[in-house]
Order: sequence, then C-alpha cells, then structure tokens
Amino acid sequence: MLYFEDLKLGEKFNTPEHTVTAEEIIAFGRQFDPQPFHTDAEAAKPTLFGRLVASGWHTAALSMGLMVRGEMRLDGGVIGQGVDGLRWPRPVLPGDTLRVVMEITELNPEPSRTGRGKIKLHCRTLNQEGRVVQEMTANLLIGRRPA
Repeated sequence: MLYFEDLKLGEKFNTPEHTVTAEEIIAFGRQFDPQPFHTDAEAAKPTLFGRLVASGWHTAALSMGLMVRGEMRLDGGVIGQGVDGLRWPRPVLPGDTLRVVMEITELNPEPSRTGRGKIKLHCRTLNQEGRVVQEMTANLLIGRRPA
C-alpha cells in the first residue's frame, strides 16, 4: 500500500482495461441517464450521436472502478475531496476498451490534518486507440505513513 510519502510529483499510474458492452450502456442509461442515445440503439439513430453511446456519468463510474483496481494502491482507499474540470471530449461506444492514466500534479502535506496529505491527480481515460474519452483532475486525501 502507498502512503503520501511514497508519492512523487509527476509520477504516473496505470489501470487495467475494461471493454464496454452495449448491454452495460443500456442498463446504466435506463437507471441513471434515460436518454434515447443511452438506452436504445434504434432510438439513438436520429440523435446528435447517431448511435448508442455511454453516458458521461457511466464513463466516470467506469473510470473510478478502474482507478481503484489500478497500480495506485493507496492505504485507506481513494478518498475524494472533489473533481476539477471534468470533461468528455468524445463518446464511449459499445466495444470500446478503456483504461486510465493518472499523474500526480500536486502534493500538499496538509499539516492541519494530522495523518493526512492532499494530492491532485490528473486522470485521462483513454479508449483502445489512445484517444481521450474523459479528463479530470481529482483532489484526494491520502494517509501519511504512521510514525
């Protein structure tokens, strides 16, 4: 497990991959974002996308799952304090294989919180072609190494 003291500015971490299915897109869309381009391939045809696409919130949830299962194993888990600049520059399609690359862009020892530090983590979710489908900066609270 990694502690705040183990992390370095500019350090990068990777995640495993996940291939998105039409069934997952539809199930997530029906429950959380019931728009035709997320719930029905036929109904999606006359929309802006012209086909079934994943909700951005589905992409965010998948990205979070990949991050938790990735190389950056943090002691105490991934404790988020917020996200800066979340964007989805291109849609996720059925059959896309996603992975996340995370880079530490800021380290703050946070002396006012005993036993914790803060980091900013620039996260890019990429498809199988290496194209960005989601980009965000996560603000995380990280455990310090016990004395």
